Amino acid sequence: MAQAAQQTDDPQLLTETIVAQACGIILGKEQQIRLALACILSKGHILIEDLPGVGKTTLAHVFAKVLGLEFSRIQFTSDLLPGDILGVSVYDHQKGFQFHPGPIFSQLVLADEVNRATPKAQSALLEAMEEKQVSLEGQTRPLPDPFFVIATQNPTHQIGTFPLPESQLDRFLICIGLGYPDRQAERALLNGEDRRDMLERIVPCISQEQLIALQQHVSTIHVSDALLDYVQALLEYTRCAPELANGLSPRAGLAMLHCAKAWAMMQGRDHAIPEDIQTILPHVVNHRLRSASDSGSSDLVQKLMDIPIP
Repeated sequence: MAQAAQQTDDPQLLTETIVAQACGIILGKEQQIRLALACILSKGHILIEDLPGVGKTTLAHVFAKVLGLEFSRIQFTSDLLPGDILGVSVYDHQKGFQFHPGPIFSQLVLADEVNRATPKAQSALLEAMEEKQVSLEGQTRPLPDPFFVIATQNPTHQIGTFPLPESQLDRFLICIGLGYPDRQAERALLNGEDRRDMLERIVPCISQEQLIALQQHVSTIHVSDALLDYVQALLEYTRCAPELANGLSPRAGLAMLHCAKAWAMMQGRDHAIPEDIQTILPHVVNHRLRSASDSGSSDLVQKLMDIPIP
């Protein structure tokens, strides 16, 4: 299957090949894999929030292997410093100060348990995620292209967590949860080979040039004026609704549109439709919306889903 994908530039075939290979490792989570891939094709960052042990870290490893990306992992802890992420300059008596880049200088960065670090350490990701560069010691250093952050987060009620600020959350294009596998998938997992051993044997099923071409193809997907009206109606509702503490930002609107275009491309279409928006909507807005009262965010998302399509 991977060899067939190498010989074609058909976007749908390429994406189906990626999904199939990832589903061979992460069992029973095809929808979450498709959402994560749509985010990557939209040049966005992914936040995975769930309980420990359900496969969050494995999913990041799978995408790094399948897409053939340079990978680094940062284990976020309470004593992590910004320099541990960005890098530091070390004095050499012959060459003077030499900059040693940190793990952020990779194509795919896994920020593992990101909410276990202090806000000072979390803030080291802000510029990198938004501008794909790092400003340090008076110099601006570009990050690799492509560049993605996949962050995992434990539920905020667990001990030793620091909630991510709104400015950080807004930089993640989507937020997904994996949840427990169904009975059939868990049986196959228990009966099957160790996932780590399977990861070692994964070979990239597309080249980096093909990945960049897919990202560029997303921008060519047609969006009608009526669909733009629908996106604006969603944004305006969140900004006027009294039950919301804050509305969706323009960045959120762009994220919604880009992700919907990527989803349309993955379905083999050259245009986006309202159903594409509705598929990705909960995962784009759920982590961005905050209730003004005690009502759950799922209720807020459902109200958005009920807004009529123009």
